[in-house]
Amino acid sequence: MAQIIYLVNIAFQVLVYLIIARCLLSFVRHNPYQPIIRFIYDVTEPVMAPFRRIIPAAGGIDFSPFIAVLAVEIVRHLIIQLLLMF
Repeated sequence: MAQIIYLVNIAFQVLVYLIIARCLLSFVRHNPYQPIIRFIYDVTEPVMAPFRRIIPAAGGIDFSPFIAVLAVEIVRHLIIQLLLMF
């Protein structure tokens, strides 16, 4: 069971890092069609899109990545707690 919890934890950490990478990409010019950048957008968009619809950008600042990371961490914690019960 410990290996499953470890893998779940790693998967959620990678998702958080990809969300952070996407935020950093917004500060620099980049080619959105480059394969690595396209991968980052493809993986993070399903997580961030619902929050972007709920919370509009305020003053040009997009708070959806912060809320998305918070939600990912809550889900990670809940899944790990469920796995620990078994």
